[in-house]
Amino acid sequence: MGEAERGEAAPRQLITYFCAHEHRSVVAFAVEAAAPDNWDCPKCGLPASRDCDNPPPAPKNEPYKTHLAYVKERRSETEAADILDEAIQLLRSRRKSGDIIF
Repeated sequence: MGEAERGEAAPRQLITYFCAHEHRSVVAFAVEAAAPDNWDCPKCGLPASRDCDNPPPAPKNEPYKTHLAYVKERRSETEAADILDEAIQLLRSRRKSGDIIF
């Protein structure tokens, strides 16, 4: 299938983007389309910009947090001890009443 069957191709502009790992990516856009200032590098995935001297920095990733770490952010040690004591008292009262606890 050639260009005659598909019609004329839109005029294009080539924009070069640079990432922090010094990768160079050339992306084609239609002339009438507004090219974005930033583009994701297809080689490493970092953000890339048109400025080769000042590429955007890599985004900061938050370290993995466990469920316990999130709970400790919300509760103080005294609150945690109070909640634990309450749960233990509830379990002991259920045992005394004959409930089966798994």
